[in-house]
Amino acid sequence: MAAGDVNLPNYEGTNFAFKNGNIGDIFNRVLPYVYVLAGLILLLMLISGGLGLMTAAGNPDKMKAGYGKITNALIGFLIVFISYFVVQLVEVVLGIKIM
Repeated sequence: MAAGDVNLPNYEGTNFAFKNGNIGDIFNRVLPYVYVLAGLILLLMLISGGLGLMTAAGNPDKMKAGYGKITNALIGFLIVFISYFVVQLVEVVLGIKIM
């Protein structure tokens, strides 16, 4: 075997979904699940921040932590929303099907 040769796994005879695929195929199949997971995490972070605010009982440190969770969740949502928009834009501009 020459230097630089790589032995890749052989998935023949298996039901592996990407045995003849490339990284783009994997990305296309996983991306919708990433967005759903990000939405669920957003919901949990908003609930956690809200509960933190409700149970702060006037303690400024706990209130600051609750506001911080809510702020971080909304910033994360904005990042995910913008990335989804960019993916949709790439689909239209390049004429490819990503999601």
